[in-house]
Amino acid sequence: MECPLSAAGLITANWAISRSPVPYQRAVAAMEARVEAIWRGEAAELIWLLEHPPLYTAGVSAKSADLLAPDRFPVFASGRGGRFTYHGPGQRVAYVMIDLGRRGRDLRAFVGGLEAWIIEALASLGVVGERRCDRIGVWVARNEGGQPAREDKIAAIGIKVRRWVSFHGVSLNVAPNLEHFAGIVPCGIAEHGVTSLSALGLEVGMEVVDLALKAAFQDIFGPVADTPPPCDT
Repeated sequence: MECPLSAAGLITANWAISRSPVPYQRAVAAMEARVEAIWRGEAAELIWLLEHPPLYTAGVSAKSADLLAPDRFPVFASGRGGRFTYHGPGQRVAYVMIDLGRRGRDLRAFVGGLEAWIIEALASLGVVGERRCDRIGVWVARNEGGQPAREDKIAAIGIKVRRWVSFHGVSLNVAPNLEHFAGIVPCGIAEHGVTSLSALGLEVGMEVVDLALKAAFQDIFGPVADTPPPCDT
């Protein structure tokens, strides 16, 4: 499946992976600098995969009532869309810095492409991820006794766009401590839970997940080239 934003393979994005947890503020500063450089034509697009230490972030639509345990982990205001979310070890965060000005300037297609990317990567790992028309992210239906009992979010999406260059991105739950989500109402949705590959019985290493993400990204958005991460601890 190719996204309309793939630019027919004419744009090659950089692909970087940080192997040690990256402090949130340092990551944001690196994204800010890269977005400016992309806009000026001084740097290539960048997909940056990393993990953070345990923390909560508040998107531009965050409501204070959704922060249930304000003293549990550091809380950072974020310029991305959405409400509260959790980041921590065992969760693959992918910051997506691409030039939408060169890829059609279609935010709806961009978000749809991000969802399609995660869904395809999950499929290659044997997990069925699904979209929901009334809420952003990727969801997994949990069946009990042959009947759909509930659905849980396995990947969250929160983006920001400046001068048609995107940043922030997606977070995929590989094997985080899901109890850490209890300190917030994740994405402001109380009637659904969160899950992970590990909670679904799929014990895979982060390297395997990264390979699945890389292959699916290239199918959806176009080619990538490996590069060192912009910063590490």
